[in-house]
Amino acid sequence: MASNKEVIELSGKIVETLPGTQFKVELENGHQIIAHVAGRMRKHYIRLVPGDTVKVELTPYDLTKGRITYRG
Repeated sequence: MASNKEVIELSGKIVETLPGTQFKVELENGHQIIAHVAGRMRKHYIRLVPGDTVKVELTPYDLTKGRITYRG
């Protein structure tokens, strides 16, 4: 993605699992986006299920797609 100063970090909840390790995430402001799992989470086999609270990074250029960086 973009450099760290251009990334918007929000928290949300996983609503639905989609094919290809993508997820539909509802952000805390009510918007729904499509997000994929970041490489470090994929490397360590972090499993995500609907209902999990996650942190999502968005780029200011496309606010409909993001990357999941943390499950908490």
